[in-house]
Amino acid sequence: MTTDQLIAQIHKKQSFLCIGLDVDLNKIPQHLLEEEDPVFSFNKAIIDATHHLCVAYKPNTAFYEAYGLKGWQALEKTINYLNENYPELYTIADAKRGDIGNTSTMYAKAFFEDLAFDSVTVAPYMGKDSVEPFLAFEEKHTILLALTSNQGAFDFQTKTIEGNELYKKVLETSKSWQNSDNLMYVVGATKAEFLASIRKIIPNSFILVPGVGAQGGNLQDVCKYGINSNVGLLINSSRAIIYASQGKDFAEAAAAKAQTLQSDMAIELGRL
Repeated sequence: MTTDQLIAQIHKKQSFLCIGLDVDLNKIPQHLLEEEDPVFSFNKAIIDATHHLCVAYKPNTAFYEAYGLKGWQALEKTINYLNENYPELYTIADAKRGDIGNTSTMYAKAFFEDLAFDSVTVAPYMGKDSVEPFLAFEEKHTILLALTSNQGAFDFQTKTIEGNELYKKVLETSKSWQNSDNLMYVVGATKAEFLASIRKIIPNSFILVPGVGAQGGNLQDVCKYGINSNVGLLINSSRAIIYASQGKDFAEAAAAKAQTLQSDMAIELGRL
């Protein structure tokens, strides 16, 4: 999916909501455990109930890898279901990969070719030659970790190096990489006040913003500092939506939570 297609979907749905599919078998409704593939059954129900309210889905691959082969098969079935039934939706493999060049190339093939995701999250720590293999897939997006929502982000990401915070150095440097127009960035919703300075460095890029909901991030603050003329935001909510209920009404409850966020997003879009 191109950036222009994503922007068109945002305006059509009046939403820039991304729903995180982070499936924990200890938290899903117990009746689903009787299914042959409870992870996929859960995802399918959530997707069918919420697809009209969001523009993207983001499975975190750790929640699938933890269940071995069956988990990876559930991830494959989930992305295939999305691509076959809701091709207008943007898909993000939240894998946080990043390694030496030939290894990154194989990671990119896994997520872009085999699984056919639109994008993948990548860690920038190993630098240019670990990220450019992802950027070589010109019709795909690479979402670079810039300033994350966890408390440990302050251990390194905000430390000053040569007069500038490390996350700003990452942003500035990444713009010089080959095919950098295909970069998006992760900035946590709990770091909303940083978005104003981040927008000075990457005014036109899309920013994936996790942390709204269970982690305490605020939609209005994120929009105040981070929205641009093309919207430029994908705001992710995972647990607050998908675990809104553990009963048989879990999908309907998820849709109700997503509807609330979508309505708030429509208000923010109306201000553009």
